[in-house]
Amino acid sequence: MTENLATLIKKRGPIRRIGVFGMGYVGIPAAALFADVPHIEHVYGFQRDSASSGYKITMLNRAESPLKGEEPGLEELLGKVVGAGKFSCTSDFSKVAECDAVTLAIQTPFLDKKDLLPDFTPLIEGLRNAGRHLTPGTLVVLESTITPGTTAGMAREILEAESGLVAGKDFALAHAPERVMVGRLLRNIREHDRIIGGIDDVSTARAVELYSPVLTAGAVIPMTATAAEVTKTAENTFRDLQIAAVNQLALYCEAMGINVYDVRAGVASLKGEGITRAILWPGAGVGGHCLTKDTYHLERGVQVLGREELDFPAGRESLYTLARGVNDFMPEHMLHLAESALGEAGKALAGSKIALLGWAFINDSDDARNTPAEPFRDAALAAGAEVAVHDPWVDPVTSPDAPPGLSRDLDGVLSGADAVVVFAGHKEYRGLVPSEVRRLCGCPHPAVVDGRNVVDPDVWIGAGFVYRGIGRGDKNRHALRE
Repeated sequence: MTENLATLIKKRGPIRRIGVFGMGYVGIPAAALFADVPHIEHVYGFQRDSASSGYKITMLNRAESPLKGEEPGLEELLGKVVGAGKFSCTSDFSKVAECDAVTLAIQTPFLDKKDLLPDFTPLIEGLRNAGRHLTPGTLVVLESTITPGTTAGMAREILEAESGLVAGKDFALAHAPERVMVGRLLRNIREHDRIIGGIDDVSTARAVELYSPVLTAGAVIPMTATAAEVTKTAENTFRDLQIAAVNQLALYCEAMGINVYDVRAGVASLKGEGITRAILWPGAGVGGHCLTKDTYHLERGVQVLGREELDFPAGRESLYTLARGVNDFMPEHMLHLAESALGEAGKALAGSKIALLGWAFINDSDDARNTPAEPFRDAALAAGAEVAVHDPWVDPVTSPDAPPGLSRDLDGVLSGADAVVVFAGHKEYRGLVPSEVRRLCGCPHPAVVDGRNVVDPDVWIGAGFVYRGIGRGDKNRHALRE
C-alpha cells in the first residue's frame, strides 16, 4: 500500500509548491516561512473571498499583515516573499492542483461544550476544497487542533470522497499541530519542536520533509497521527489546568487576606535537582481560540476512540473540565470585585458606568477570540451597569471579534466612569496616571479593579481609588484615602 505512495512521491520529487488554507494567526506566518525557504518555488495562501475576511487577500498581496498585534518580523518577511514573487494569496482553490503539499490551519470551535460537539464546518469546507483538486502524490497536513481520531477518520473520508484518491496509497496525510502564541508567531514556528504524525510512515516522512527547513532550533518529533492529536490537545489542557490552579490559589489568597504574588514567588523559588512547580500567573480569565476548547477535544477523543469503558468514578466531572470551570468563573469574580469596590464607594452596580479596559485576551495584541471580557460585560449590562469598552489594539472596523461601541478614545471611555476594570495588560494601561484617571472619572472615590496586575495598588489607593485586584487579599480591604 505505502510502496505505491512512496513511488508516487519519488516521481513527484521534492516539495516545491505549497498551499496553506486559513490566513489567520497560524496560516499567515507559516506561509511566509515556507515561502522563505530557498528551494520553495511558490506558496499559495488560500482564503475565502467572504464579506468578513476577503479583505485579507488584498492586504496580503500588498505584503501587509492583517494581524495588528505586535508580531516581530512578520511584515518584513511578507514584504520579502511577496516582493520575490514566492507568495500570493488567492480564493482560487483550483491552484491546489499545482501544490506538492497542502496544510490546513482552520479554527475548530465547539457548538455546545456540554454535549462535546465540535463545529467542524469551516474545516470540512477547507478539506472539501482541498480534496476536489488533489492530485496523486500530494501531502495533506492538518495543523488545526482537532478531536483525536479526526485525521485518520473524518478528514481522510472527506479527502478520499472529494478526490477519488486513497489516503496512504495515492496521497499522504498527516497531522502536525501548530504550537504558537500570539506576539511571537515566527519565533515559535522556528524554535518550537514540531510534532508530526502521519497515517503511515511514508506520510510522516513527507511531512518531516515539509517542516524541517523552517525549523531553526526546534526538533522534529515523529509519532502517529492520533498520538499527535492527543499531544496537542493534552498540552493545551495542561496549560489550562495550570492557569486554573493559580487562579484557584488567587481566590484562596483573597479570602485569607494575603498577596498571591508573594506566594507565587515562593512556590516558583523551589528548583534544582529536577524540582519545579511551573506555577503560572493568575488573571481575569482565559481567552483565545485554543485553551477555551481544547480540553473538550481531548474529552471527546475518549468518547470517539475509547476501546473500553473509562475507569473513572461514575458521575464525577474530570479534573480537566473542573479546571475549565475555574477559568470560566474568573470574569464572574471580576464582577464580584467591581460590585464590592463600588459598594465601598457608596454606589450600586446598577446605574454605574464601568470603563472596561482591554478587549483582546492577550497583552499587546488584537486577538479577541473568546475574550473573557465579553462575559464580564454581558453580566455587568444584565445587572444594570453601563459599560464602555476601550482597546488600543482591536480594530472596531475590521476585527470580527470587536464589540459594538468599541472605542479607541481612552479619555472618552474613562470620562464619568465609576469603576475602571482592567482586563488586558496592554502597555498603554501600565502607564496610566491615577490622578489623571480620577480627574476624568469625576467622582470622589472611583473604583479600580485590576485583573492583570498592571497597576500599583498603593499608588492608586493613595490617589483616592477603591482598589480590588485578583489575588490581592492584602490590599482588597483598605481604608479610603482622600
